[in-house]
Amino acid sequence: MSELKPEESEAAVGEDDKGDDEMGVDGFSVKGLLWHGGSVYDAWFSCASNQVAQVLLTLPYSFSQMGMASGVILQVFYGLMGSWTAYLISILYIEYRIRREREGDSFKNHVIQWYEVLDGLLGPYWKAVGLAFNCTLLVFGSVIQLIACASNIYYVNDHLDKRTWTYIFGACCATSVFIPSFHNYRIWAFLGLGMTTYTAWYLTIAALVHGQTPKVTHSGPTKLVLYFTGATNILFTFGGHAVTVEIMHAMWKPQKFKHIYLLATLYVFTLTIPSAASVYWAFGDQLLNHANAFSLLPRTCFRDAAVILMLIHQFITFGFACTPLYFVWEKVLGVHNAKSLLLRAVVRLPVVIPIWFLAIIFPFFGPINSAVGALLVSFTVYIIPALAHMLTYRTAKARQNAVGKLPFFLPSWTAVYVLNAFVVVWVLVVGFGFGGWASITNFVKQVDTFGLFAKCYQCHPPASSSQPAAHL
Repeated sequence: MSELKPEESEAAVGEDDKGDDEMGVDGFSVKGLLWHGGSVYDAWFSCASNQVAQVLLTLPYSFSQMGMASGVILQVFYGLMGSWTAYLISILYIEYRIRREREGDSFKNHVIQWYEVLDGLLGPYWKAVGLAFNCTLLVFGSVIQLIACASNIYYVNDHLDKRTWTYIFGACCATSVFIPSFHNYRIWAFLGLGMTTYTAWYLTIAALVHGQTPKVTHSGPTKLVLYFTGATNILFTFGGHAVTVEIMHAMWKPQKFKHIYLLATLYVFTLTIPSAASVYWAFGDQLLNHANAFSLLPRTCFRDAAVILMLIHQFITFGFACTPLYFVWEKVLGVHNAKSLLLRAVVRLPVVIPIWFLAIIFPFFGPINSAVGALLVSFTVYIIPALAHMLTYRTAKARQNAVGKLPFFLPSWTAVYVLNAFVVVWVLVVGFGFGGWASITNFVKQVDTFGLFAKCYQCHPPASSSQPAAHL
């Protein structure tokens, strides 16, 4: 059999692994329409839906810490940087998969994950590092969704404290064990993005209709610790590609993923920037003590609808974050290829328990985002992909035989290496260094103020529920 050229190999990725279950195209069916995703559009909805969830509610808090100008600039900066490293991950995935398929391997019943890509391209030490960072990030990403569920529902029903709501939503989110893979998030990703879009524009319009509060002040940034805490929350916002490889693997033609994350990010900008800027304009420094934007807006039917929609979306995002963990656990126990969905669901349940427990220990909605961003996102989705790309193509032969072509805006390998080196140094110094110091300092302050296992974190009475319903 003659060896394929790199561009021919890339075009053939996954062609042998398209089973009926993946394609869902034995004629039109409602099940195929709602359940069997794998198109470019499915990947875009998955990326956009997963990228912006509860963090939408904490971005005004970040703006109050760092000021309007820095908030907008860093959103664009980290959004583009995150899109670049997602692109690198997609290139490395294609490189790994083609090498394996040339050796006769099939992935019809096996989901490739990021740590396996690192193992295949760079060896077992990189596998261990990738597995440790990725799994830890996904665990805390899931924790954050549970915390957000409790924080949000409290503004609709405060008869139960947030810790009790965490117990309830932990049980609800555990039902995600029944969703087999990212193929099956088609309808959920579509609905999730719609829900987030409604919430973002509700925040924007409601803040503008509310207007500025009397004697509002916009003093940020006032302290370095607050500035870098806010910056790392934005770093966290655009670091949602811990599940990039799994989303790619669910595509019928994963080689088309390259620019999807960037396109998703551009749409996310239309949600995050107007909403954060509007809420910060309206409430200013009040947000320093209100990590959840819902807490300052008057209760109306529109706000309640936004809360409910965000709760549903957070359930979906919990599934996005947990599904790769389910895959890892299945592989450890040797049931990843099992045909029985019930068996796999039962095996997956223990993964949810530590996530549930951690959400009860650290209920710090807002500050936990920054800590996770600095300590985990910085390495998992920025530094490691950039370094892995540099090392994979460090030799002239590797560059010559590279499956993926260089992007049109960086036509030389030197330019690619310079950009990757910049990403590594910037995120290591600013994201992990200064961001780590600031976020941990702020996190410790929350522990000292509220304690671990806090029953009701920042449980001030909802903002003026008696205000006229005419307000949005």
